[in-house]
Amino acid sequence: MPSMYDAIIVGGGINGGSIAYSLAKRGKKVLLLEKDRLGSKSSNAAAGMLAAQAELNEDGPLFQLAKKSRAMFPLLAEEIKELSGIDIELVNKGMYKIALSEEEEHQYKQIIDIQRQTGELAEWITGEEVRRREPSLSEAITGAVYIEKDGQVSAPKLTLGFLKAAAALGVEIKEYTEVLSFHVEKGKIAGVKTNSGNFESETVIVAGGAWSQKILSEADVKLKTYPVKGECFSVLTHQPLINGTIFSHGCYLVPKKGGRLLVGATVKPNTFDQTVTVDGIGSLMEKAKKIVPSIVNAEWEKAWAGIRPQTSDSLPYLGEHPNYKGLFIATGHFRNGILLSPITGEMISNLIDGESTPIDLTAFRIDRHVRTIV
Repeated sequence: MPSMYDAIIVGGGINGGSIAYSLAKRGKKVLLLEKDRLGSKSSNAAAGMLAAQAELNEDGPLFQLAKKSRAMFPLLAEEIKELSGIDIELVNKGMYKIALSEEEEHQYKQIIDIQRQTGELAEWITGEEVRRREPSLSEAITGAVYIEKDGQVSAPKLTLGFLKAAAALGVEIKEYTEVLSFHVEKGKIAGVKTNSGNFESETVIVAGGAWSQKILSEADVKLKTYPVKGECFSVLTHQPLINGTIFSHGCYLVPKKGGRLLVGATVKPNTFDQTVTVDGIGSLMEKAKKIVPSIVNAEWEKAWAGIRPQTSDSLPYLGEHPNYKGLFIATGHFRNGILLSPITGEMISNLIDGESTPIDLTAFRIDRHVRTIV
């Protein structure tokens, strides 16, 4: 007879791990299913930026969600370290959103005004001041928005940290277990059917990233999501080229421990092809050289690609499906999956328990686009 769980999570990436961890902290009996290895897709490919202000240019539901999630990381880092022994490498050295033209400078100064009106810290610094703080940066930079609160983590370690911490709290994890279909009784979720057998629960959460739509199609559910390929590369130096994260249009540079520098990321929509291309990496190299000219002397390390889930309105889906009671969905985070992971786990857990959420999730509701496949 199949085991009965309080919740079954489909997807062993960053958000599946966060939801598992949050539910486990509430004493739930949880099963997490991953069709491949844990954290083997976009969660492992991400640079780990917590770019709540650098990434988002206007106040709105996503900005509020991002700020709330960013504030959760210091405590989360301590909890994960205590439970799993994993250091998620949280770094709070600020972020520079650099301008390479007068047009960008004008645009970014307007963004500063908007963010200050929401109570956030952001300041404009001149090109000279940017280079004083980060001497390796190019003379082509006219100035930058300095964002003190935006930071970074190790995305692979955060993902593994969530999952190991969840396991320490009793979550059962099964790799290489693919969900083939959902078991539905009278419009209510009753469990899942997998290549390794059936599992019962009245609560199922789909958090499969860019592959969520394939899973949901088995329940005749169609979301307006599409995959977006992102290519990145990394280099090594004996001395760090930069200390703070550099964010620019079409390219970011994220310094990691040991003189490692991550450069990303291309944006190629509507493909699941994870091939790393000369065109993609070549374009990133040209942009990176324009920002940090001395990167040409760095030692090449490696290149990789990840597939990110995007939605038609650039807002993630967070909530319960309107037609299938007990089916919850958390996908469509695009480039903010790492940043939004703590709040995603908390919000989905609140919804499952029938609790109010500290942030209005109306903008992220499932039924804003969802339709049933006929």
